[in-house]
Amino acid sequence: MAAPKKGRGPSGGHGRPGRALALILIAMVALAGGMFLSGHTTPRLGIDLAGGTSITLEAQNQPGKPNAINQTNMDTAVGIIERRVNGLGVSEAEVQTQGSKNIIVNIPKGTNSKQAQEQVGTTAQLYFRPVLTVQASGPAEPTPSGSATPSGSATPKPGESAEGGDKAKDEDKPKGEEATGSEATPSASATTQGRAVTGALTKDDPTPGASDKPKPSDSPEASPSADPATAKLQEEFAKLDCTDPKQRSEAGQNAKPTDSIVACGSNVPGSYEKYVLGPAEVSGSDVDDAKGAIEQQTGEWIVSMEFTSAGAKKFQKITGRLAQQQPPMNQFAIVLDGEVVSAPSVRTALSKNAQISGSFDQQSAEDLGNILSYGALPLTFEEVSVTTVTAALGSEQLKGGLIAGAIGLALVVIYLVVYYRGLAFIALLSLLVSGVLTYTIMALLGPAIGFALNLPAVCGAIVAIGITADSFIVYFERVRDEIREGRTLRPAIERAWPRARRTILVSDFVSFLAAAVLFIVTVGKVQGFAFTLGLTTLLDVVVVFLFTKPLMTLMGRTEFFSKGGPWSGLDPKRLGAQPPLRRSRRVNAPTEPKEA
Repeated sequence: MAAPKKGRGPSGGHGRPGRALALILIAMVALAGGMFLSGHTTPRLGIDLAGGTSITLEAQNQPGKPNAINQTNMDTAVGIIERRVNGLGVSEAEVQTQGSKNIIVNIPKGTNSKQAQEQVGTTAQLYFRPVLTVQASGPAEPTPSGSATPSGSATPKPGESAEGGDKAKDEDKPKGEEATGSEATPSASATTQGRAVTGALTKDDPTPGASDKPKPSDSPEASPSADPATAKLQEEFAKLDCTDPKQRSEAGQNAKPTDSIVACGSNVPGSYEKYVLGPAEVSGSDVDDAKGAIEQQTGEWIVSMEFTSAGAKKFQKITGRLAQQQPPMNQFAIVLDGEVVSAPSVRTALSKNAQISGSFDQQSAEDLGNILSYGALPLTFEEVSVTTVTAALGSEQLKGGLIAGAIGLALVVIYLVVYYRGLAFIALLSLLVSGVLTYTIMALLGPAIGFALNLPAVCGAIVAIGITADSFIVYFERVRDEIREGRTLRPAIERAWPRARRTILVSDFVSFLAAAVLFIVTVGKVQGFAFTLGLTTLLDVVVVFLFTKPLMTLMGRTEFFSKGGPWSGLDPKRLGAQPPLRRSRRVNAPTEPKEA
């Protein structure tokens, strides 16, 4: 007979179950503490439970593109809008088509709905256009006559360098002036909404003075020709009043990238400039990446852009040409959805990178970078309606779901108590630990990744009750099988664990795999169900390994369970256990001698 091996712990690795229980207790305390410290003590609810904002967008026909509204462009727009909203840290947002022309965007409560509304409603058609002329706009401004190209009165004096200047002296200039040396400061002919900065673009004074009123420009480059298109553009420029919101929104509307347009821009609230802009030279599709950042030297928020290789060549070509022009024709306007966001001056050719800076705060810089990064929508959309979705219906559905969950939990508890008796105590404690972990993690995932609990997610949590209880039942039945074979409780607990562990892992792996596939191939609310199912399946493994098995080991050492009383759930008589087979020495019966 082989001697038993020394130093070998019990099967299952739980020779010291107290350590595993202490570990999971520490995890529970840490998660609960993080939940209370963060201030998010309840899970974030989805739009179907807490209400939110519903935005309806309608695709508009574009000139020269009669077939632009098609399923391909609508699907592309849905993907871009969804990425934009998710870029704001919003989860559980629903973006879907309705009919052939409408897109519905549902945003859960607790999100900055105004910010999201601006993101989804912005077409983000970005163009870089050369500035032909610029003038302060307002109802009190005189109407230019004789020429459609008035320019500001401030122009560089002959002989001055467009790049020279003493940097030390520039730092002492007022904020609104150019820090570029001895060049005179332009007035109404400039905008400081933003500026493309790579060391060669400048920022002009946004405040026009009394002597800065626009007057007709005599430069031949800015004078329009007498063709009808130019005459129409001159008329539009003369009539344009950028202080009128309606005229601002309609300026340059439905224009092609190859057209010259009129547009509005604003440096400071209440102050507007109107522009005549040439055909687009660079488009938003030439921007490879854009993001909001802080300019290290000035401490101001900027939008940093990086062009594609083709876009860099275009940008270098236009800036090289504009650098040779006189103000304001050495400016290029960054036009977003028909509005001039920035009109910086160019002093030398630029290539791959550019920055837009000016009157940005953190949110506006990050929003613009988010929009430019994900690209322009293939269609122009009009915001048809913005409605607030109440949670009345969702509350009733949630109440019904919670009642169904409570009934299911009660039935599970009754079954455990009736069939497993004392073992039900271990199962209920394990369910409680699993519930605490699930709740705290869901509460923390709301602010962390934007997870929102919707009705399908609630269903996933209810289904998880059965999955978790099933793991306990598998282990309990394995222990009972060992007792039926005649073993005492403590050896039965350890011998049953390897087989039960293997079955539990296989079962949970199948459940998690199904949840992962469902999460990948579906969209919208169904992903909430898949996410919750996957999360609770992982927690089931953690609870069984770190709580149920160690607790079962400790309970097996108590008198109540080790004696196998009727209420312990491990009574050998009730389980039909057979007494252990013992070997006995065979006694030979005496035999009578045979007669010869």
